[in-house]
This record gives sequence, C-alpha cells and structure tokens, in this order.
Amino acid sequence: MTRRIFAPLLFVVLAIASLAGVIVPAAAQDLPHGRDVFRKCAACHAVDPNVKKVGPSLYGVFGRTSGTLPGFNYSKSMRDAAVVWDEKTIDQYLAKPRDFVPGNKMIFAGLSAEKDRADVIAYIRSLVPAGGQTAQNAPTPPAPPAAPGPKTAPAAPQAGAPSPASSYEGQVKYTLRSGIAEGRMVYIGVGGDIDGQVNPDLKAAIGDSVLVTVINGEGAEHDIFFPDQNAKSPRVVGRGASTSIAFNVTKAGSFVYYCTVAGHRAAGMEGKLVVNEKREAPPTSRPSIARDPADLPGPIAKRAPMNLKIELETVELEGQLADGATFTYWTFNRTVPGPFLRARVGDTIEVHLKNDHDSAMIHSVDFHATTGPGGGAAALQVDPGGSKWIKFKALQPGLFVYHCATPMVAQHIANGMYGMILIEPEGGLPKVDHEFYVMQGEIYTESAFGLKGSQEFSVSKMLDERPEYVVFNGAVGSLTAAHPLRAKVGETVRIFFGVGGPNLTSSFHVIGEIFDQVYSYGSVTSPTIKDVQTVTVAPGGATIVEFKLNYPGRYLLVDHALSRLERGLVGFLVVDGPADKSIFEAGSPMTGGGH
Repeated sequence: MTRRIFAPLLFVVLAIASLAGVIVPAAAQDLPHGRDVFRKCAACHAVDPNVKKVGPSLYGVFGRTSGTLPGFNYSKSMRDAAVVWDEKTIDQYLAKPRDFVPGNKMIFAGLSAEKDRADVIAYIRSLVPAGGQTAQNAPTPPAPPAAPGPKTAPAAPQAGAPSPASSYEGQVKYTLRSGIAEGRMVYIGVGGDIDGQVNPDLKAAIGDSVLVTVINGEGAEHDIFFPDQNAKSPRVVGRGASTSIAFNVTKAGSFVYYCTVAGHRAAGMEGKLVVNEKREAPPTSRPSIARDPADLPGPIAKRAPMNLKIELETVELEGQLADGATFTYWTFNRTVPGPFLRARVGDTIEVHLKNDHDSAMIHSVDFHATTGPGGGAAALQVDPGGSKWIKFKALQPGLFVYHCATPMVAQHIANGMYGMILIEPEGGLPKVDHEFYVMQGEIYTESAFGLKGSQEFSVSKMLDERPEYVVFNGAVGSLTAAHPLRAKVGETVRIFFGVGGPNLTSSFHVIGEIFDQVYSYGSVTSPTIKDVQTVTVAPGGATIVEFKLNYPGRYLLVDHALSRLERGLVGFLVVDGPADKSIFEAGSPMTGGGH
C-alpha cells in the first residue's frame, strides 16, 4: 500500500491516543526548533540527572517544586518561591525570569518570543519524563511476543544518554524518540549529530556493535526493526518508556529500519542504517579563534591625554580547539584572547560592549585597569542582542588583564573571555623591533585530551582545577602551526604575556633564551629586573619581557610546569639569520629542541 492510502490512519491513531489521555505534541510545536532554542539553556542545564552543570538538572522538572533538587545550591528567593513547574509556570519564568522569581540567580535574560518558549518547553517535555521518573522504571505494559528469530536486547539504558557515543572503539550508540513531526508519525534523533533529525540516517562501519535505544515520546505502541540485521526490539507502550536493541554489522550498504506496528511504517516511521567499509571521520573543521600574537596596535606616539572609544562584542562560536577537535568558545571579538587594547595614562576611555544576538548567555567585561565598581562589570552586564557602555579614566600605567565577570565567572573565562589592555606611561616604552601578544588559558572538556569531535565543557573539572587542555592564545597549535612568532638575529622583541586562567599559575619561559628585562607584575613604572630565566604569572596577572636575539633557531615558549606541554601548551619563536659560533656551536648536527 502507498503512504497516501495510510495518511488518514495517522489521524485515527492520534485521535485514539487523545481519547486514551496520551499527550500528543501540537502541530504548532516545532521540536527541531525547540532543540535549537534549548542550546541557549544547555550552557547551564542538563537533561541527564547524572550530568553536573552550573544550573540544576531539568530532568523531571515537570511537577517538581522550585528549589528542591537535592545537592543544588539554590538562591533563597528560588527556595522561598515554591513554584510548581509545569508548562504555564515554565513559560512565565522563561519570559521574564527576574520578574517571575525576583532575586534568583538566573543569568539568562529570558525568551521574548512566545514560539521560542512553546517549542523549547515541548522539546524538554519530549525528553524528560514527568516527576523525575526514569525511562528505565516507567510503567510499561507487557510487550507482545516478538516474532521468532530476530535478536533483542531487553536492557534499557537511561533515556537522554548521549547519541551517538562510543564507550570504546567500534561501539556506536543512537537514541531515537517516537513522535509527530512534519504531519506524520516518525522517529526523532536524540543527542549528538542526529539530534532533532526526523528518521535520521544511522551510520556505522563494518565490525561495529550498534546499540539503538527507542524512547516512547507520545504514548502509542512502538518498536524498531532492522530486517537485514535480523534485529527487532520489544514493543514499548506508555510515554517515557524505552527499549534497546544491539547488533553487529558485517556488511556495507544502505539498510532500512522501521516500526512493525500495523500502519506505522506507512505512516512515516522508517529510516536508513548506512554501513560503510570504514568509519567516517566526524566533521571537525571549524573557524580558528586563535589570535595572531603579532596582531596588536603599535606604540602610542608622544601626545597629551585624549578621549578614546573602544568597541567590544561578545560572540559565542564553535571554533577549532585542536586537530580533529572543536569547542564552543565564548569570545571578545571572535578571538582568544580578545583584542589587545592600548592607551596612555590620563586617557579617558569609553567602552561600548555589545552582546551578539545569537548568544545564549549574558556577558560583561571587568577591566583590571579601571578604578570603579567591578572594574566596569557592575554596569556592563549585557543581555543577548543588547549593548551598554562605561567611561573610565586611565589613572595608572601598566599591563592589565580584562575578562568577562558574569557568574559563573570562572566558566566565562575558561571558555575564552579574556584579553589585555596596556596603559602606557608618559613617554611610552623603550623602542623594540617586534612586539608580541601572548596569553595562557585552560580549557575543561568532558572528554579526555586528544579525542576527536565537538568537545563539551566540564563544570566539575573546572571546579576541581583539572583542565584537559592548557593553551597559548586559545587553541592547540595557535603559536606553532598557525601563528609562530618570527624575528631575525640582532633584533629585540617584547612579549606582553598574561594569564587568563582561570586557575593555573604560569612559569613563563623561552627555552634557549634569557630575558634581558622583565617588567614584574606588568608594572611599567617600577624598576625592571634584568637577566631572568623564568617568570611567574598568576591567573589574572601579566608581565612584559624583552630580549635581544643573538642566534638563529626555533625557540620554544613554554610554561616550565612542563607536563602542560603535553596538553597543548607550547609556542614557537622562529629566528632567522647568520649563526655566530662564538655564541653557540654544536659538535654534532642538532636534531631537535631538546624538549
């Protein structure tokens, strides 16, 4: 029979489901759009009860009273509000969180569009059983006996598990949810690359073990069948119930999967399993966020104090973290670190901060060079799509860090929101041939260092001060393959070095060089320290080092806590020119940097 003949069956099924008291998503509720909106929430909230983020888990939020999730530190106002969360109260909260529960810790400005709120609520509802009931223990009527022959897997993993995910090489996991989309009955992907896709293509390679979990999203009876793999799941009935099926793939090709309940395949519940000869590499190429260390404004000419205007924009974007790995950075002006800013003592600086309309978070900026509340951050908490400004006078010269100061401040910094501003003294700094801008920071990911794919931020690792990556200028390879520092024999260089952090102190060192002058703590008015090997710089701190290049070669920039080199923390200073054997001579060919 054709799908057209069975089209009326869909509406019959929906009518029966409605009479049975099953909640069916309204046509106006666009779950894929709701998934996209939820990305604004996912920075702080998980739907997995075992995942710890800044905000409380939304698992089981429907029917829960505000401020009652065990183990979470709520504000007093949220505990006292005693709001019972349902579609109506969540909608009111999402519209104006600060008005609905005054004094709560929510740092998100809210969703002004009614459709955004309706769709994201529907999306959360489709993922999260009511009252915190897990898909494992949700009441499920006994399934009809499965047809003889196909393999089944009775164990049901927890709903909302990452999909696809690999616990070891060769295992591929997918989660699908039954639902209504595009006017038909379908499977909808949950998590990973298939998240929100209708009847997604499930991909595997020969030799893989495939685990597929099906969550009942709307209450009607369902199963899943892979005829070419001779694998069929038990049937599930009841919204939130789930079933799983596991099988091995032994041949390449495009194979069908579908629901065997009468009429469901024709009504739309059909997709493809695509098996390749070899495992496909995930798409992991994203724009570079790494700032070129030579990208900074030149010295300020001798002049009187003046009024300056600085424009910063906070942008959240997926950027290249390492070879084959990406990360969602929060940035100033799309780079890490943010732009190098330059003024002179006595200048009046007007800062305009804009938060990109696609941002999920409120952002701000705290200038360590500012004398005023929060370094300006108290007046610069900017909602997505908004802008604010401050004006301050540069009272003291020096090299200062700036960073986002929106709670959780450490998370905003770890995601890339830091930079430096130099307030030059009267008369400026001594002339050098090259100036470079380098900052050190940490990145905390759920996955271990070196794994491929899109990396998720880990709050727990950040709080435990256990970074997976430690980097110069935002990413692995930023100062090696991408933007090595370059100069020539006989030239002098100045490195403006700072630590964004948020946690680790740096022992900054250039292997094979000695700093001629060090401006301790970034002070440009104190006497410099001469002939220094290594400089200690704390998080939120800075220094300036100067030295003359006397011999050609490739010199390594490191933190002399050298285990961090194995987590990506290294840069190159490439020096070209003639070799002076009176300074250095090797008795045999040089084979490397010695580190």
